[in-house]
Amino acid sequence: MLVATVFFSVFFGLYAVVLLLLLGPRPRLARHKATPRVSILIAARNEAATIERCLRALARLNYPREQLEILIGDDASTDDTREIVRRFIADKPWFRLLPIRHRLGTARGKSNVLAHLCRAATTEYFLITDADMALAPDWVHTMLAAAPHGVGVVTGITTAGGNLFGRLQGLDWLFGLNLIRLLTDLGLPVTAVGNNMLVTRAAYESIGGYETLAFSITEDLQLFGQIVAQGWGYRNIITPSALGVSVPQPTLRHLLHQRKRWMKGAVRLPWQLVVLFSSYGVFYTALGWPGLFPLGTAGMLYAGKVLFQTLFLAITLRQAGHRESLGVLLLYDGYLLLMSLAVLAYTAWPGGIWWKERRYRWAEV
Repeated sequence: MLVATVFFSVFFGLYAVVLLLLLGPRPRLARHKATPRVSILIAARNEAATIERCLRALARLNYPREQLEILIGDDASTDDTREIVRRFIADKPWFRLLPIRHRLGTARGKSNVLAHLCRAATTEYFLITDADMALAPDWVHTMLAAAPHGVGVVTGITTAGGNLFGRLQGLDWLFGLNLIRLLTDLGLPVTAVGNNMLVTRAAYESIGGYETLAFSITEDLQLFGQIVAQGWGYRNIITPSALGVSVPQPTLRHLLHQRKRWMKGAVRLPWQLVVLFSSYGVFYTALGWPGLFPLGTAGMLYAGKVLFQTLFLAITLRQAGHRESLGVLLLYDGYLLLMSLAVLAYTAWPGGIWWKERRYRWAEV
């Protein structure tokens, strides 16, 4: 009982500290007045269902078109991705479609496409996103404002939309990314996220590019670690003008495939973040331990956790300029518990990792 009491005291104490940090002053990002040429890079494989949404959002960016270079790398798509892109960019010369058919160095899959795109890019700034993302109109200005001299990598904020299942996934994105942002603000390098990321050419070339890195299916985490190791600065930002809205995973099966890939990268995360995420598992283990707490006490502990979590999400939504109903916020805890158990079981189940309709062995990634 004493150990459990200490754990819950520390658990809620940490939550209180996190909320205080969330409510504390944040440095304001001044609008980037200069408009240097920038390259927006998109790796695409079988994205026929989503890529036009992404391209339309990029076509609406509040940035001079003559200063934009938008490169889409087609990774041997077997659907209509190429034709959809060709039709959309036919009258937009600042967009280019590049077929990717051979490997550069050690790169494979998405990292190989990005290696090709970085070689083809002609600017000093690489803004990287995914084909299922829609970015805010001021995305480029905001990401540039967060990358003064010495900063090599910047991560924006991401959520997801759609039906209830998709919006719960969106809360997952917001919860995890804002927690990472808080740790980053405390000087702890955690990770970058490759669907909403800026990398400077100087930082990218200082590590030799994707073609010199050991293959990884969490290429964004790998790139971030290598850039930070070279002494470059890093930032994670949350503001409405850096918000990207992803298309959610359509089914539980697709979501489990995605999360198993993420779990591979989780083993490389800093111990502080691993401890924070692991505390959730300990919380429910202790709460449900037979006879450890009276039912009323267990109910109060659970209600306290949901309250703190809902406050965290509500503040995060306000900072990101996004809206969600209270009912969905309250449903999030049940979703989080069920998904955590499902992901742990699916990850432990023997088998490979499916990513962009390719299968990879756990040991090779």
